[in-house]
Parts: sequence; C-alpha cells; structure tokens
Amino acid sequence: MRHIISIRDMSREEIDSLLDKSEYIRKKDKYRRSLEGKLIALLFFEPSTRTRMSFASALARLGGEAIIVDSVEGSSISKGETLADTVRVVSSYVDGIVLRHPKEGAARLACEFSNVPVINAGDGAGQHPSQTLLDLFTIRESMPLDGIEVGLLGDLRYGRTAHSLAHALTHYDVRIHTIAPRSLELPNSTLSGLIRMGAKVIEHETLDSVINELDVLYVTRIQRERFPDLATYSKVSLSYRLTPENLADVKENMIVLHPLPRAGEIDPSVDTMPQAKYFRQAENGVPVRMAMLEEVIQ
Repeated sequence: MRHIISIRDMSREEIDSLLDKSEYIRKKDKYRRSLEGKLIALLFFEPSTRTRMSFASALARLGGEAIIVDSVEGSSISKGETLADTVRVVSSYVDGIVLRHPKEGAARLACEFSNVPVINAGDGAGQHPSQTLLDLFTIRESMPLDGIEVGLLGDLRYGRTAHSLAHALTHYDVRIHTIAPRSLELPNSTLSGLIRMGAKVIEHETLDSVINELDVLYVTRIQRERFPDLATYSKVSLSYRLTPENLADVKENMIVLHPLPRAGEIDPSVDTMPQAKYFRQAENGVPVRMAMLEEVIQ
C-alpha cells in the first residue's frame, strides 16, 4: 500500500495481513529497527493523546525518528497557508507523514500533494483507520472475527471510530447491533452503505434489549455539544451508561471496548471486570501502528 487513508480502501486480505504482522510484532519482535534512518512527520492539527503518542512510540521502536507539529498554532497554517502547501513542503523533508486533521477528507487531499506515504490518523467525522485496525486486533485476541455479534453504543451519527469499525466489519461474517438515542443513530447514508456492502444491521434504542446477545460491545462517548441543554444531555447520557449491573448476565467471553477518552459512559467499577478490554485496546495501538508504518514506509 502506498497510503493508508480509509479502511474502505482495504480488502479483507490486506486487513488480515496487517493484523497478522501486528500479532507477530507484539509477541516476538517489538523492537524491529526496520525504519532505522527514516524520518516521519507527525502532523496533528487536532488534539490527541493516544494516537499521537502511540505513533511516536511505534516509530521509535522501529528505529525511526519523528518531527512533530501538534497544533495549528505551531504551523504556518495559522498564517493562512493551505494544507496542500504544507504537505508539499513537509513531504520534501521526510520519508512519510502521519496526519490528524479536524476536516473530513483532509487526509485524502494530503495524499494528492505528498511525495511520500500518508497515514490518516483521523480526519473530522470521517475515517480513523489505525483505530479500526487496533479495534479489530483487540477483538481477534479474544475470538475469531467471523460469526460474532457486535454492538455499537453511543454517538453513532458523528463518531468516526464507529463508522470505520462498522465498514471494516462488512469484510467478516458479523451481525452489527446499533444502540443509540434518537438523533444520534447511524446516518441513513452510512446505514444504507453498510447494507449495500452486505452487512447485517439491527437498530436498538436501549442497551438492555440486546447486551446479553453480544460478543463485543463497542462504547463511544455521547457528545454533550450535540444537545440543546444540559438536562437533555444528562437524561440521555445516563441511559447509555455501562455499569456492572448491565454485565451481570452477558456471554461468558463477551468483551467491552472503547476508543477513549471516555466521559462517564463507562462506570469506573467496570474497569476491573474481565470484560473490560479498553486499556488493552489502547496498548495494542503500538504494535498495530508499527505494522502500518512498516507497511508504507520504504
């Protein structure tokens, strides 16, 4: 692959190959040093903790070095420079670019103007392929990716992580259950696209109606800014909060994932339960991103 922009660009074979490579790196070769002498620009024009640090850690473990821009204010974009010009210039300095940007489509635009490979580290409400790959990797550690029931909970209208994961799951024999309040359900265009790709999607408004059927529950943050007032938000957010009581009768090997950061949608008392895999999920970002960097940087 020349660039990694969207999970939609990838076949099942390409996804499985990256997951296999990630597994090998995690188990046997976490310091491969295969990118010794390579310089990568981490252009993060949107706040990030896990994604930025795990890409930097992945690059260091591969022997490469990073130059980091972690805000618009720290770049010439604050002076009015276009993203296209920024990418043209930066790509002449480095061997690859990892880009995070608040505008959907920014990564696709960047690869048109870059002389080096571009990895999308999240663009607006669009795609987040590295997060999706580590999500799949974490599921695969616990169970096969075929033949499972996956629940997507929370803000499914604007959540790019849920959109990316849902599209990736169309490559596998998976039934998708969406669990969201009214107005935050999957957009019609996304839902119809998933169905066209052969996905089995069942919509729910309450968690209790489906949780005991699930093998995987993928929780996302319900964003307060989407609601007209605090009272309405509080009512909805409490209805979609995961507690130990919700997990009392779930399947024996069921797991709970979350892309993080969380904002109250998972009770902290869930953290010590065997179903909680979200911190392991964050940890898996390093081997997965090592595999991605190694795939595109020559």
